[in-house]
Amino acid sequence: IMSASLSLEGTQTVAYLGPPATFTHLAAMRKFGGSADYVSVNSIKDVFDEVERGRMRFGVVPIENSTEGVVNHTLDLFVDSPLLIYGEVMLEVSHHFLSKAQKLEEIKTVYSHPHALAQCRNWLETNLPSVNFAEEPSTARAAERCVDDPTAGAIASELAAQLYGLNILRSRIEDNINNFTRFLILSQKGAEPTGRDKTSIIVSAKDRVGALYDLIRPFSSHGISMTKIESRPTRRKVWEYLFYMDLEGHQDDDRLKKALAEVRSRCLMMKVLGSYSSHQ
Repeated sequence: IMSASLSLEGTQTVAYLGPPATFTHLAAMRKFGGSADYVSVNSIKDVFDEVERGRMRFGVVPIENSTEGVVNHTLDLFVDSPLLIYGEVMLEVSHHFLSKAQKLEEIKTVYSHPHALAQCRNWLETNLPSVNFAEEPSTARAAERCVDDPTAGAIASELAAQLYGLNILRSRIEDNINNFTRFLILSQKGAEPTGRDKTSIIVSAKDRVGALYDLIRPFSSHGISMTKIESRPTRRKVWEYLFYMDLEGHQDDDRLKKALAEVRSRCLMMKVLGSYSSHQ
């Protein structure tokens, strides 16, 4: 539904965590297709900045991985950002071993993002037990490192192999085949209701016994399913926490609207990050 409505609005400008051929780039292409104008930026904060300043209409950032957990930096940036969540993309992450070399025996150093290295740990220990490992800010940057070094290998995407002219020595080397990453679409405006929405909020609880229970009880009493909750330090006061929650429904739905009003009356701060179509 979202992709169809976007196609009626002309060329879209989309910032993503680069360089080209990162999994964030793949997620952006999955959502916006081949007709969008994509701009690669160097950090998650840069994605937020590009959209906040109006230079890009949309931004794409990672929020969580099924094996490595939540991307805390993304959660932290939402606290002070005026941006809204416009949509989400769920991408199956398949890691490939890339190199200019022809054989694994030629590899001396393996480059990749820390999460990718962790997700392929068993394969690496079995097949490349004596090589050096070097962390890079992205899987695509790791692929770049291999272009002029035939003793280097990278864990990256198939698109990275095509873009940087590398051989795929092994395919799908991730330890867990059910490896998915969830990405969020950022925008200055919210999405239209679709009838199958979710709502994301950030809440700060009062410092007292039972405070968290008081925050989540209204959702139960109004029949609202909470699909996710994460805690983060506020960084403003010691032992004070923010809670990130995903809830079923649109913020304008009657039941969720009533539940949110009750939560707002019980917390120090509540911020609705957006209501958007839930990935099916």
